[in-house]
Amino acid sequence: MARTQRTQGALLIAAGLTGVVGVVNLLSAVTPGLPERVAWLDPIFPFEVRASGRLIAALTGFMLLTLATNLLRRKRIAWILTVGLLIISITSNLLKGLDYEESLVSAILLGQLLWMRRIFTAQSDRPSVAQGVRVLSGALLFTLAYGALGFFLLNQHFSTTFGWRQAIVQTLAIFFTFDNAGLEPVTRFGRFFATSIYIIGGATLIYALWMLLRPVLFWSAATPEERQRASKIVEQHGCSSLAQLTLLADKSYYFSPSGQTVIAYVPMGRAAIALGDPIGPPEDRKDAISSFQQFCLQNDWYAAFYQTLPDDLELFESLRFKILQIGEEAIVDLKSFTLEGKAGKNLRAGVNKYTKQGYEVVFEPPPISPERLQQLRQVSDEWLATVHGSEKKFSVGWFDESYLESCEIATVQTSEGGIVAFANILSEYQRNEITIDLMRHRSDLERGAMDFLFVSMFQHFKALGYDTFNLGLVALAGIGAASRSPRLGKGLHYLYAHLNQFYNFQGLYAYKDKFHPHWEPRYLVYSRFIALPDVVVGLIRADSGDRLRDYFRPRS
Repeated sequence: MARTQRTQGALLIAAGLTGVVGVVNLLSAVTPGLPERVAWLDPIFPFEVRASGRLIAALTGFMLLTLATNLLRRKRIAWILTVGLLIISITSNLLKGLDYEESLVSAILLGQLLWMRRIFTAQSDRPSVAQGVRVLSGALLFTLAYGALGFFLLNQHFSTTFGWRQAIVQTLAIFFTFDNAGLEPVTRFGRFFATSIYIIGGATLIYALWMLLRPVLFWSAATPEERQRASKIVEQHGCSSLAQLTLLADKSYYFSPSGQTVIAYVPMGRAAIALGDPIGPPEDRKDAISSFQQFCLQNDWYAAFYQTLPDDLELFESLRFKILQIGEEAIVDLKSFTLEGKAGKNLRAGVNKYTKQGYEVVFEPPPISPERLQQLRQVSDEWLATVHGSEKKFSVGWFDESYLESCEIATVQTSEGGIVAFANILSEYQRNEITIDLMRHRSDLERGAMDFLFVSMFQHFKALGYDTFNLGLVALAGIGAASRSPRLGKGLHYLYAHLNQFYNFQGLYAYKDKFHPHWEPRYLVYSRFIALPDVVVGLIRADSGDRLRDYFRPRS
């Protein structure tokens, strides 16, 4: 941990000093040189060369300011660009006025960055880097062509007549000389055209820099071999309601150095969000989390874990992660569940009503036939139409035939055999607990039918010897005063109270609570406070399948 703190301190110093050098270069470019130094340089370098040094110093200053924050991100390409710019900065400051003080500061920073070279390992997105190089090359060629053609065709707007050679030289002079090689526009349009060359060149340069410094955006999907390897680990060590969901097709996998632990994650923007806790033997957990954090740093991602259990919070905190409670899961104790007595009166009445009407719950083991899947799809499509949304992903499954055909399905059927509702059943592998994922029903389903489905599932799996039934997460439930991040917790509690009118969190909590579950907290674990906005946006993108409009539509 001490080593990590020293590294972070060195990065802060390097980034801060880069910003200082950038500001110094900008100020130095617009400050007259000392007369005695200028007089000494005058016989050696003509005015045009010294003026060009000022312009270059200003440009390097601007670019260094842009790169400073990217050094904090350990970007390798930012380090390469900064080293190159510092060499240019040293030279330009000496050329423009023998300003060795500014050059000395740049040289000190250059030495520090060369000494720290092994720290800068974060990669940029390769397609974006290639695009940035293409944009930069294309921008230079386009600006040169734009300027040369304009000067050649717009002679009447300038005091000089331009041939093709002179037009090209004049365009280059705008970028590399202080006085633009004596260019004198004689009309308003001439002044506009000369300025437009700067605007076009500057805009494309900024865009190219942005592309060069983007985090890794495009991540290859998990290979069949990785999926098979992950599946074996999950089957051996999975023990949460999310275990089987880590094997869905939207996940990528990180394996710990020992190969015994897998982390299922989705990269979105600057965040790599893992679903649940690492899955593997407890003794390998710390190395898995620590190495995943380093893996994320190399890709310029913030590491985060969504819906973690309370078990490893101290371990996450020891690795300097931040923790935020995001809700609670409702877990029904099947051993004590009963419809008898006063507590089960309302549920008992609903079950009796649907039983008398000829409804029954049928449990169908996998594999599910194609004909049955088509019937289930009709129910699912009707449900999706009623909620005006689309399939969610990441922390829930979606209607995918290859996924559902391997699940046990519980269906609510009429006396004629028609399906009015269904849910797919998930095992939690090493925990003697059952949970569900998709829960879909017809739009005209009578009130209480889903209670009938739930109670029937409780009774069925209780008879099979299961201990508990997980009803899933209620977002924002149970947060507030007990949060490990009190200010954020109180903020979320405020949202819970004021957004309930739109999303009915309290209604969902009340619905699940009538089955008398016990409530367990679930957490969002993230690397640092500054990362939280990126993590939240990444989570929304992952949850919506990267369809942000659909995220804010209702969910079952």
